[in-house]
Amino acid sequence: MNETQNEPSPRRPRVAVVFGGRSGEHAISCVTASSVLRAIDRSAYDVVPIGITPAGRWVLASDDPARWDLVGDKLPEVTDADGPGVLVSLETGSRALTVLEPGAVPRTLYDVDVVLPLLHGPFGEDGTLQGLLELADTRYVGAGVLASAISMDKQFMKTVLAGAGIPIGPHVVVERRRWERHADDVREDVEELGWPVFVKPARAGSSLGITKVKGPDGLDAAVEEARRHDPKVVIEAAIVGREIECAVLESLDGGPPATSLPGEIVVRSGYEFYDFDAKYLDFSGGVDLVCPADLPEEIVHRVRDLAARTFEAFGCEGLARVDFFVTEDGEVLVNEINTMPGFTPVSMYPRMWQATGLGYPELVDRLLKLALSRPTGLR
Repeated sequence: MNETQNEPSPRRPRVAVVFGGRSGEHAISCVTASSVLRAIDRSAYDVVPIGITPAGRWVLASDDPARWDLVGDKLPEVTDADGPGVLVSLETGSRALTVLEPGAVPRTLYDVDVVLPLLHGPFGEDGTLQGLLELADTRYVGAGVLASAISMDKQFMKTVLAGAGIPIGPHVVVERRRWERHADDVREDVEELGWPVFVKPARAGSSLGITKVKGPDGLDAAVEEARRHDPKVVIEAAIVGREIECAVLESLDGGPPATSLPGEIVVRSGYEFYDFDAKYLDFSGGVDLVCPADLPEEIVHRVRDLAARTFEAFGCEGLARVDFFVTEDGEVLVNEINTMPGFTPVSMYPRMWQATGLGYPELVDRLLKLALSRPTGLR
C-alpha cells in the first residue's frame, strides 16, 4: 500500500504499542505502556501508541509516557479525548492503520511492522487480540492464540500442566451452572481441600476478585465476588510455602527458552496475600520483591527447569512468567503461567532479567526482534 508523504527514510521497523483495553486490568496496562514507551530505542524503531478505551474504542494515543504513569493512587485510563479513532486492517498484505477524525475524510497512517500488545486480562491477553492480528498476518510480540487462551483460563491451564507432568496444587473448578444448581456439592468439594482456600476468577489477573477464605462461612460471598469478574471460578487449596517467580524468554536462534534467576515475593505486613493493592498501590514497604531469591542451588535449578518446561508445554512464544510455591520440605509446585506479565521496570519480570544480566531496554529490543523474525500464517 502507498504510504503517506513525509515517510521517514531510511525506514525503521514500525511498532504499534497497544495498551488499555476492556478488562479490569486496564490501568495496569497503561502503566506498563508508560515504561515501554520510555524504553524503546527511537533510533531503531518508529513507534505508534494505540490506546483502547474501557468501552473498546481504539484511539491514536499520546506518545508522552508521563500521560500513562501511575501518580500516587490515581490510575491512568484511555479515554475518547486522548486522540482520534483508529482502525486496524484485517486484510492480508495490508498493515496500514486508518485514522478516523470527526468531520474529516479517513486518512491512512504508515504501515505497522509489528504490534507490541501490552494488554493484561480478558480481551487482549486471552487470545482475542492475537486472533485479530493473525487474520491480517500481522506480527506481534508474545504468545499465539491458543497459548494465550489456555494460559488465561486457570481451569485449562491446570489441565495442561497436569497433562505435562508438571506438579500443581489441589483445586476445584466451579462453573456457572454448577454453582447455580449444585452449590452444596461445591461446598462439599471445597471442604475436602481444607481451609483456608483461595477463591479466584478463572480468567482474570492482577489478583482481581481473589479472596482468601478461612472457613465455610466466607465461601459463598467469595464465590460471588469472583463471579463479578468471571462466571467461572477456581478454588485452590492454600499452599504453605514461599512465592517464587521465574521469567522465561524465547531464544533468538531457535534453541531452548532462556530462564532468569528466580525472584521472590515477600508479603511482610498489612496483607493476607499479594493482592491488587499490594502489587500496585503499596508504598509502605509491606511487600518486598527480592531478586534473586535466596534459594538452595538445587531449588533454583528445579524452578528454572520447570519454568522452561511450562513455557514449552503451552507452546509459548516471546515471553512468559511462571509462578511457583516452594514448600518447607523443598517441593516445587507451579501456580500459574502469565503470557503478558507486568512490564514496568519495577515489575518482577524485568527485574529478574536485570538480575540475570539483561537490562530493560535490551529486553524490549529482544522481544521486538523475536516478533519481527516470526513467520506469519500457520507456524
